[in-house]
Amino acid sequence: MNTSEQFKQEMQKCREVFVKKLHDYGPSWRILRPQSVTDQIFIKAKRIRSLEIKGKSLVGEGIYSEFQAIVNYGIVGLIQLELGYTDHVDMKTDEAITYYDKYAGKALELMLKKNHDYDEAWRSMRVSSYTDFILTKINRTKEIEEHNGKTLVSEGIDANYLDMINYSVFGLIKLDFKEA
Repeated sequence: MNTSEQFKQEMQKCREVFVKKLHDYGPSWRILRPQSVTDQIFIKAKRIRSLEIKGKSLVGEGIYSEFQAIVNYGIVGLIQLELGYTDHVDMKTDEAITYYDKYAGKALELMLKKNHDYDEAWRSMRVSSYTDFILTKINRTKEIEEHNGKTLVSEGIDANYLDMINYSVFGLIKLDFKEA
């Protein structure tokens, strides 16, 4: 299976979780400000790092589900950046899924371009490095948020969310396909 197929397979699994959570909660995340989405991703990435260091989970969920959560919250963040947050849920489930698919497609497109240019270097990396890169992207995002989204020479919040999604999918591929 090639990278594109593996990526799509992992994104489909993330989408299935997203759809199930939409069933349970609806798009309740529409009230989240982008900064809160960033903090939620931070919590997930910190937990992955903690589990990587400690080697065990006391609440049962492992690294895999946390990478899936980063993918899904990254897409939520992109939706929130596009639409803005609201004080009440203003979106139906099918509309949320349409937006999800839009940004999942953008993540795939970006991955294919970068994967071409970097010649699949991610395959030689450790999963723990993806975690560290995600944490770095979160810190960059928080700094950009403190500057009201303005940068002088750097990519914006959306690019950081897309990179976090892609690093998470690489982690999922490595974990799912038992690649070293």
